[in-house]
Amino acid sequence: MTVRAGAASFFAHGHSLEEVRSELTKARATDTTWKHRRNLRASYFAGDDVVAIATEAFTACLGQNALYGAVAYPSLRQFEAEVIEILLALFRAPAKATGSITTGGTESIFMAVKTARDWARSERPAVTTPTLVVGRTAHAAFDKAAHLLGLEVRRMATSPNFRADVDGMAAAIDRNTIMIVGSAPPYAYGVVDPLPEIAELATRHGLWMHVDACVGGMVLPFIRDLGHPLPTFDFTLPGVTSVSIDLHKYGYAFHGCSALLLRSEAMSAYQRYEFDAWPVGRYSTTNFAGSRNGGPVASAWAVMRYLGHAGYQALVAKMLEAKAGLIAGIRRIDALEVIGHPDGTLLSFGSPSLSIEAVAGEMNRRAWTFARQTDPPGILLLLNGFHGEIVADFLDDLEATVGAVKAGRVQATAGPAVYTGSNRKRRSATGA
Repeated sequence: MTVRAGAASFFAHGHSLEEVRSELTKARATDTTWKHRRNLRASYFAGDDVVAIATEAFTACLGQNALYGAVAYPSLRQFEAEVIEILLALFRAPAKATGSITTGGTESIFMAVKTARDWARSERPAVTTPTLVVGRTAHAAFDKAAHLLGLEVRRMATSPNFRADVDGMAAAIDRNTIMIVGSAPPYAYGVVDPLPEIAELATRHGLWMHVDACVGGMVLPFIRDLGHPLPTFDFTLPGVTSVSIDLHKYGYAFHGCSALLLRSEAMSAYQRYEFDAWPVGRYSTTNFAGSRNGGPVASAWAVMRYLGHAGYQALVAKMLEAKAGLIAGIRRIDALEVIGHPDGTLLSFGSPSLSIEAVAGEMNRRAWTFARQTDPPGILLLLNGFHGEIVADFLDDLEATVGAVKAGRVQATAGPAVYTGSNRKRRSATGA
């Protein structure tokens, strides 16, 4: 957010605690309640007990800077190491694999792109214009990272069957391609990309392959372990080089906590930035950020210890049950259709004949919160473990809303879908 000059002035004197608390309450009066059962947006809640243990761990390490974990806060190094070991096991990584904690999915993706770029400088010196090949639904952070790092992106124009266009990606690869990307799953549609086919392209052309599992990384391993069919998404695919996983999503840590996993510790040399030409000594990080609050990684560690594999799996099972109920109910409502065959714990739906914008606006008026998508126009639902409790209410309101739209009693009033930020300017995708 950009704030104009003079929008507020600093106070000559401090306010009392009571005044600040009152102002804080007033300012937050219209905020969405993040753990409300009618919130089906990107808000991740596993129960008040989970929030309590995450809060205790977070506040215990609140003033600790993870940048100085090696010299001042050995507990943070322990927490990070144990969290990474759990993630490597979930993603069936080889013995020499490694990983690191970042402040969020965007930073994990940024560091993956940076690591691939520096790897290519060493291993593929003939490359003149390093290029990434990504699917239509790949996260915008890949374009953001490429923009900041001086790389180019070839983003596919379509998603056949709502998955990455493997044939188009194959055709887009040339001598300058260094990286290829698949999502497990992307936000759009919730359908895991054909990762085995993308991994085969990576192996054939000697490319760095990144799997963006930011939204699915703490879900898909448990869906697999529950016996549900899934495309292979982990390091058992020989072509997979790196994986990003957000722990502040379905890992139930507090924001911001994500992870970047690498197939080999040797590759971390390309991730690391080092500098010593100043008076304070060696500066060395595997992150873009310098100082990092120790609270998020402590909360991730505590929740993992508290829930264990069985706890996460039980939550995922509840979400799958809710998803099945929603999909069945949506398909029973005339004029609506589920988009693709969602693999994880999110799904989207639209309509070939009705204004889905009108449907979304009326559902918002009925106090339902969710995300929207544009291609095709749709409503995107991200589930939590308690959403089984609201399936019937959601479907009742949805059926009534569709009836009102059909009858002309409800018109579209909402603006275009926005992932984050404002509508002032959007960078368009270019097909390959």
